[in-house]
Amino acid sequence: MDTILKALALVTEPYTLGVMLMAAMFGLFVGAMPGLTATMATALLIPFTFFMDPVPAIAVIVTAVATAIFAGDIPGALLRIPGTPASAAYCDESYAMTQKGLAERALGICLVTSVIGGLTGAVVLSFSAPALAEFAIQFSSFEYFWLACLGLSCAVIISTGSTIKGFVSLFIGLFIATIGIDGTAGHPRFTFGSVELMGGVSFIPAMIGMFAISEVLRYVASTQKPLLVPQQSVGSVFGGLGPILRKYKGNIVRGSGLGAIIGILPGAGADIAAWVSYAIAKKRSKEPEKFGTGHPEGLVAAGSANNASVAGAWVPAIVFGIPGDSITAIVIGVLYMKGMNPGPMVFVTNPELIYAVFIAFFIANLALLPLGFAAIRMSRQILKVPQRVLMPVILMFCIVGAFAINNTVFGVTVMLILGVLAYVMEENGFPVAPAILGIVLGSMIEDNFMASMIKADGSLSGFFSRPIAATLGVITILLWLTPIILAAWRAYRGKRRSVEG
Repeated sequence: MDTILKALALVTEPYTLGVMLMAAMFGLFVGAMPGLTATMATALLIPFTFFMDPVPAIAVIVTAVATAIFAGDIPGALLRIPGTPASAAYCDESYAMTQKGLAERALGICLVTSVIGGLTGAVVLSFSAPALAEFAIQFSSFEYFWLACLGLSCAVIISTGSTIKGFVSLFIGLFIATIGIDGTAGHPRFTFGSVELMGGVSFIPAMIGMFAISEVLRYVASTQKPLLVPQQSVGSVFGGLGPILRKYKGNIVRGSGLGAIIGILPGAGADIAAWVSYAIAKKRSKEPEKFGTGHPEGLVAAGSANNASVAGAWVPAIVFGIPGDSITAIVIGVLYMKGMNPGPMVFVTNPELIYAVFIAFFIANLALLPLGFAAIRMSRQILKVPQRVLMPVILMFCIVGAFAINNTVFGVTVMLILGVLAYVMEENGFPVAPAILGIVLGSMIEDNFMASMIKADGSLSGFFSRPIAATLGVITILLWLTPIILAAWRAYRGKRRSVEG
């Protein structure tokens, strides 16, 4: 108890609370800007943490990330341009609500579920870190392979329209993921002699291009009057949320728990948590046909999952020094710099500092409610800006975001090429979301497949030789076979009816 009180005193110092407030506003701004991700917000804050004590340094990162993940929902709902990869999963859903004049209701759902998910993740981090991290540490290349396959399966499940076109989009993303140096043999693939392509196609410029640039191109090519959301029908942020949250409370619980668990698994993160949670919500919904038309059920599930995974990713980072995502990979460096060496002994040597990190998560997520509300109210002004003014501004931010990844024009080139590709795909009915997930998970699948085959001496049975891998493998294969079995069953029943008729 004394340790918790000491930690509380450290976090509630005026200086610490002041820098957390500044970090929250910074996170809201970065998250709301297309191309400026939560990972980038973390990286930009690192130089400032050099001059801070351990607790304010870590609290600043925790707050900025929590607010940035939510803020990515704002441009997603208003402009169909996700501010962060985590909000890409339900971007179309929230934008559909905006088209119905329910922009602030969509963002209100995202805000409240983000806070609930973030608090759930903080509870998991605080009370279950050692046990859950011990489970995650058992994952080898076999488990990672099946986990990535499961994520790719979700991409096709959540895609609207033709399943075949969803698969084609997925394979386009997987092809893009193969560009660069082969991690196993060290041989360049599809680089065409370009030094820049040897490093592969970076995910951030790809996401900016496929979501933002395609939207700009669609506006330029459109001959119709652009759709404007009537200001008087936007509504209030929290109006009507009570019945929605009560109706879908099971989705909130499932999304929060799932997000925390996925966050713990190294290499997963908020974006995969959101994709998987949205896919499961659609699969288990009584009204799956409403998904993609502005249905709140998907927003509730994915919104709670992405923020819950943020805290979950800190479990293996703190207890074992294994980054749960790209953000905690940066955080581990800060922990070492501040003398809080990650590992089981950190709970013995610096218990008050670790508990201060836990408390910072609770404060950051509670502060997100009023600060997020203010951000949503101010964001209404975006809807009043004429598109002929807004689109060039968006294009400018996209170029800056793509350039800032590696400070090179190559990122801007990738963004523009993939933006044109996404525009052509969508104009012909091919969903973009599976391609995005294929780019993200392609290298993870390939690297872990090759490592697993080497371990198993080329035997496929090795993928089922471990209990967790076997479980994930069976779930994934059943997911793959379900549409085939259902189609065969429908065909069989149709034949029976025709014979009996």
